This record gives sequence, C-alpha cells and structure tokens, in this order.
Amino acid sequence: MMTNGEAFTSSNSAQNDLMAEDPIATRLAHIKHIILVLSGKGGVGKSSVTTQLALALMHKGFRVGVLDIDLTGPSIPRMLNLGGKQVHQASSGWVPVFVDENQKLCCMSIGFLLQNRNDSVVWRGPKKTAMIKQFLQDVSWGELDYLLIDTPPGTSDEHISITEYLRAYNPDGAVMVTTSQGVALADVRKELNFCKKVKLPVLGIVENMSGFVCPHCSECTNVFSTGGGEALAGEFDITFLGRVPIDPAFVTMVEAEGEGSYVKQFEKSSLFPVFQEICDKVMAKVNT
Repeated sequence: MMTNGEAFTSSNSAQNDLMAEDPIATRLAHIKHIILVLSGKGGVGKSSVTTQLALALMHKGFRVGVLDIDLTGPSIPRMLNLGGKQVHQASSGWVPVFVDENQKLCCMSIGFLLQNRNDSVVWRGPKKTAMIKQFLQDVSWGELDYLLIDTPPGTSDEHISITEYLRAYNPDGAVMVTTSQGVALADVRKELNFCKKVKLPVLGIVENMSGFVCPHCSECTNVFSTGGGEALAGEFDITFLGRVPIDPAFVTMVEAEGEGSYVKQFEKSSLFPVFQEICDKVMAKVNT
C-alpha cells in the first residue's frame, strides 16, 4: 500500500520484440478497444458517465476495465462500490480490483493505494506523469474488450501524458461529457481543440444532467437548459450520443452498499435504457 504522497516507487517476432522492449505494449496487447472519457469542466458528471458506460458494456457481455487517472479526485472506486478494496501484487503485475463475481468488470485507481480515502494527493506534474506510466506498465488487465480511461477535467498533465503514452497503440477515441450550460460548452470547445492537436478521434458527445427525473412519477422535467450538447455536436459534426437526465435514485444507489448498490441495481434504474443506447452508439463508432 502506498502512503500519502508516495507513488509505487503478438504473432510475429517483430511484435514480440517490441513487447519485450515496451512493457506498455505487453499490457495493452490483449485489449481490443481503448476509450478516454473527457470533460472540459469539472462537475459535469464525467465519472458517473464512465461508470454507467462501463456497466452498460458489462451487461452486454463484454469484459471491461476502468482506469481512473483522476489522481487528485478519484471517485470511480466509490461509484463502483469498491470502497476499502486494495490492489494486490502478482507475478504478472498489479491485479486490478474486480467489481463482479464473474470478473467481467475491473478497476484500477489511485484511490485503492491511499491509506485513507480522505487523504489528498498533492503532486506536481512529473509525479502525476510517473504514476500514469506506472499504471500503464504494471497493471495486469488480461484480456479486455474495452478499457475506459476516466480523466480529470480540463487539458492538463494527465491528458498530455496519457495521450503521449497511448499514441503508438491507436486508442479508439474520446467520449466528451458536458452539461447544456454555456460555461460547460465553452470548455468542451477547448477540449475538442485539444483532441485535434493530439490527433485523438472524438467518438461523440454526451449531454449530462439534461432534465430531472421525478422520483414519484418518473416524469422528466427540463429544470435547466437542454439541447446545448446536441447543438455543439452538430456544430462540430460530431456524433451526439444522447441525453442523460438527473436521477435522484442514482445518487442514493451510489451511496448504498451490498445488494442496494448501483452495480447491483443498474438494470433496474431509469438510466439503464439511456446508457444502453449510448453504449450501442459508442460500439458502432469503434467498430466502423
């Protein structure tokens, strides 16, 4: 276990030689698709979208991994009901934490490496870069259909590092998450510009917090503005993946444990069909 503020200090011969020289190539060799989840602004629900997209893919029968590189605000372990879990060292490397008993969904996060989940990670850029590289080199994912990478908001050291490390392995692209408000959309434009500069394809835009699902009648009401994400997708000729309303039951289930947790109740949630459709669109994009 890491104490606070400390990091853990193919078929042909040419490909085998590359893998022997490049530990990242070895780790990613059996991962079919790599998708980054990005947001220009914090608080738009990027990690909740990552969580539900991972669960939707798992429910379609795929083997899915989630790599949480939001080093200063790791929330994926809590959303996947993995609080208090630890990673373990095996001969093959760091073993990610599995979410389900069938080992269809696994996760790696700095949140598993801290003594206390309330500990802060106060690192400069080079240390963040080293941690991301260690995740890519040391985590033994095994065979995965999809690896989702949850990133912090903005375009900072973590984004530059992950895109540089993955450039040689042709990640499928990025899913953008935004709300419909103008301030969030302005930051997504910057994120789109970042993707263009680093040559990362954009798979589509998810408009999160689009409407409010009443906990009593299940009717969706547009308490905030709506349609901004879809308009932005049209402006940049990007696929609009769908709208995700605010569902109070989601917050309740994320905070629950055991059988009441969101992992267990996902299929029964009002957001399940929404993410099934988003999942289908993402799959269509990566398989074209």
